[in-house]
Amino acid sequence: MRKTYQLLFKRIYLVTGILLMVATSKSQVAKLPAVSATYTETDIHTFLQSLEKQSQYRFYYNSAELDTSKITVAFSNIPLNEALNMGFKNTRLLYSIDKRGYVYITGKQVVQTTLPDWFYNGGSGIPNSDSFAIIDSLKPATIDPEKIYFVEAGNKDTATANFVVHGYVRDLRNGEPMVGASLNIEGRNINTITDRFGFFTLMLPKDTNVLNVQNIGMDDVRMKLVVRGNGLLNVSMQTRTITLKSVVVSAQKMNNLRTEQLGVQKLDIKTIKQVPVVFGEADIMRVLLTTPGVKTVGEASTGLNVRGGAADQNLILFNEANVYNPSHFFGMFSAFNPEVVKDVELFKGSIPARYGGRLSSVVNINSREGNKKKFEGSAGIGLLTSRLQLEGPLAKDKSSYILAGRTTYADWLLTQLPQEYKNSKASFYDINAIINHEFNDRNSIHLNAYLSSDRFNLNTDTFFHYKNQNLSLKWKHTFNPRFYSVITGGHDRYDYRIDGEGDPVNAYTLAFSIAQTYFRPHFSYTINNKHSLEFGFNATLHKLNSGNYQPVGNASLVSGVIMPAEQAFETAIYLGDNFKVTPGLMLDAGLRYSLYGYLGPYSINNYPAGVSRSVENITGTSDYTRNKVINTYQGPEIRIGLRQLITSTFSIKAGYNSLRQYIHMLSNTAAMAPTDIWKLSDPNIRPQFGDQLSVGFYKNVASNTIELSVEGYYKRVKNYLDFKSGAVLLLNPHIETDVLETMGKAYGAEFLIKKTAGKLNGWVSYTYSRILLKADDPLNGEIINNGNYYPANYDKPHDFTFIGNYKVSHRLSFSVNTTYSTGRPITLPVGRFYYDGERERYMLTEMHIVYLIISERIFQ
Repeated sequence: MRKTYQLLFKRIYLVTGILLMVATSKSQVAKLPAVSATYTETDIHTFLQSLEKQSQYRFYYNSAELDTSKITVAFSNIPLNEALNMGFKNTRLLYSIDKRGYVYITGKQVVQTTLPDWFYNGGSGIPNSDSFAIIDSLKPATIDPEKIYFVEAGNKDTATANFVVHGYVRDLRNGEPMVGASLNIEGRNINTITDRFGFFTLMLPKDTNVLNVQNIGMDDVRMKLVVRGNGLLNVSMQTRTITLKSVVVSAQKMNNLRTEQLGVQKLDIKTIKQVPVVFGEADIMRVLLTTPGVKTVGEASTGLNVRGGAADQNLILFNEANVYNPSHFFGMFSAFNPEVVKDVELFKGSIPARYGGRLSSVVNINSREGNKKKFEGSAGIGLLTSRLQLEGPLAKDKSSYILAGRTTYADWLLTQLPQEYKNSKASFYDINAIINHEFNDRNSIHLNAYLSSDRFNLNTDTFFHYKNQNLSLKWKHTFNPRFYSVITGGHDRYDYRIDGEGDPVNAYTLAFSIAQTYFRPHFSYTINNKHSLEFGFNATLHKLNSGNYQPVGNASLVSGVIMPAEQAFETAIYLGDNFKVTPGLMLDAGLRYSLYGYLGPYSINNYPAGVSRSVENITGTSDYTRNKVINTYQGPEIRIGLRQLITSTFSIKAGYNSLRQYIHMLSNTAAMAPTDIWKLSDPNIRPQFGDQLSVGFYKNVASNTIELSVEGYYKRVKNYLDFKSGAVLLLNPHIETDVLETMGKAYGAEFLIKKTAGKLNGWVSYTYSRILLKADDPLNGEIINNGNYYPANYDKPHDFTFIGNYKVSHRLSFSVNTTYSTGRPITLPVGRFYYDGERERYMLTEMHIVYLIISERIFQ
C-alpha cells in the first residue's frame, strides 16, 4: 500500500513541477547576494525592482497581489532573504528562493522549490514529516494549508468507494464558527456549505482530493486530502487582508448562482457597517430596507413590508428567539446591538420548511459566539448611544461568552424640540448574554439571553414603556458524521405599559403582553453528496394578555377593565429534502403540516349563521374551561425550490411556498408602533393563509465580480385583517365586530446589480410591487370599494436604492445610501373641525410628530 501512495505522490510532483504547499515562509539558499537599500514610504513594486537589479536574481510575482501600503526600510550589505524579511514585515506577502536564483513571491501560499526527502528514500517518514499529517477520526486537527493530509479511520475498509469527511470551519483568530462557508472539491462536482454551527459533511472518494474552502471576508483555503477512511477535518480560516487592488466583499462568488433558494439575502456585519444610516449607528433592519423587495411606509419605524406583506407577517428571529418589536427610540434604532451580530439572513421567496408561523418573510439574525482564544472587549460613545462589549474564553478552545450592553442619553436632543415638546424624555437599553460550551466532539450547548427596554414621554403626564425578553438554550448532538440534532427550547415575551399619573383623579395604567414558550427538535441527515434531509417538529404555547386597564392611587376614579387572557397551542412537523438531480439541476422540496388549537378558559361570542358579525347580532356567549380545546385549524404548507444552471455564470430558479399564520397584529397605522396589540385566531377570526409563486434569473459577469438578477413573484393572501371605519382596537371584548377579513393579491419584480470587488463596490436595486386587498364578504358587515380591489395602506409601487462604498485607502472610505420611493396611497382631508377652540390640523400620532420635528432640526 505504501508503494502505491509513493507512486501517486511522485506523479503529482512530476506533473505539477513545483508544489504550492510545503516550505517555510522564509526559505533561503546558501550564499545569497548582499543588497542595500534606503526607502521611505515607497511602494513595494519599486522596492522589488531595486532588489532584483542589485542581486541579479529573477523575481516572479503577480502585481495584483502586492500590498498597496508603503514601506520604510534601511539596510546595507545584508543577504537578500533578510532584506525581503524586512520589506515584507507588515505585509501578507510570502516568498521562496530556489537554487537557480529565482525568487517567487505570492500573497497566499509559499512556492515549494525542492522535493521532500521521502520522495527519494522510498516514502519513509511521511506520517511524521512536517509536510504531511494523518487526521484521526477521533482527534480534531487544525488545518495548516501548507500540508498534505491523510484522512483515515482506525479500521480502514478498503472495499468502500467513498468515505465521510466531516468537521467544522472556524475563525483562526477567535475560534468562532464560519456560517455559510462554501466547500468544494476540484473537478468532482462535490460541494456543500456549513450550517449555522460551522459544521459540514462531505462524502469523498478513496483518492486524492483538492478541497477549496471560501467564506465572506476570509482568505481562501486550498488543501490536498488523501482519503483512506472516515475522518474529522476542522478547517481554520484567517481574516482576509484586503488590498486596494482587490477589494472583495464576498469570497463566495458563485453562491448566488449555485444555491437553489431564491429571494434570499445574506449580509455579514462588515457589509452592514458599511451602509451609512442616521446618527452613524449600524442598523440591521434599515440595511435590509435597501435590498430588493423590502420596504417600509413608516419613516419612524423599522416595520418591514416584504413583497406586499404587512409588518406583522415577518418572523424576526435573534438566535432563533422571536423578537416582536425590533426597534428602539421611536423606531430610529433597531433593537440589535451590532457588536454582537455576526450576520443576517432574509428569506422572502424560498422559506425553509423548518420555519413557519408568518406569511411574508423570515429574518434570521445570528450572533457571534465569542472569542475562544483570548479575552477582549470594545466600547463606543456616539451622539445618542454608548455601548460596552466583553468576550473571552471560559475554557480555552472549549467555551466562550459575550456580555454586551447599550444605552442612550438622548434627552439633550429632545431639548431642541419646540416648546410643546421641550420637556420630553426618552431612554432605552439592551443587554446580551451569550454562552457557548463544547463538551466533546459530539455535544455542545448554546445559551442566549436578551433584554431590551424603552421608556419615553412627550411632554405630557403619560409615560410609555415597552420591552422584549428572550431566553433560549440549544443543545447540538452529533450521532455520527452524517446525522446530528439540534434541540432548542426557550421563552419569548413582549409587553408594553402606559402610565398616566399627572391627574390623580384620572391616573391609570394600561398593560399588554404576549409570550410564547417553545420546544423545537431539529434533525439533519446527509445521505450522500447529492442528497440530504432535514426534519423535526415545533411545539409552541402562546399566551396573550389582551389588555389590563387599572386605576392608580386611591384618588383615581378610573373604572378598571381586565380583558380575558388568551392562549393557544401550535404544533408542526416538517420534512425537507435537498436533492441534486443532475450537476445543473437542484431540487429543494419541503412539506410542513401545522396544527393550531385555541384553548380556554375563554368566552366566545356567538352569532347566527349567515349574518354579519356585529354587536347587535351577538346572541350570547359560550364559556370554556381551562385548557379546553375551543376550536382547531390545521393544514399543509408546501415549499419547493428549483435551480437550473444554464452555464457556469447563468442560472434560472423557480419556487413555490404556502404558509399559515395563526396570530394577527391589530394596529391603526401601517408601520409598527410600540403600542400595537396582537390577537390569536379564534372561532370568529380565522388564521391568515398565503402562497407565492416566484421565478428568478441570475447572471455573473466580469469574472464573477458583478452580479445581475431579476426576480418576479405573485402572491395570494386570505383572511388578512383590515379595519372598519371607527374601529375600536383596544380593550374591545368583541374585536371581530370591528375587523374585516380580506383577500389580497401581491405581485412585483425586483432588479439588482451588485458589484463585489474593486475600490468601488455596492449595489443598485429597483423594486416594482403592488399589494391589493378586497373586502366583499357579506359576513364582514361592510363592503369596501364596492367589493373591488383597493390598494393596501402599505402599498408603495416604486422603490429605488443605491448603496455605494469607495475605498480610498486601508483606513479611509466613503459610503452613500440613497433611496427614492413613490406611489403610497393617501387619504386627503375633506373637512376641518374644531376642538376646544382650536382647529385640528394633524391626524398623526405623537410619535410621528416628534420624529418629523427631530428630522427637521437635524437636517435644516
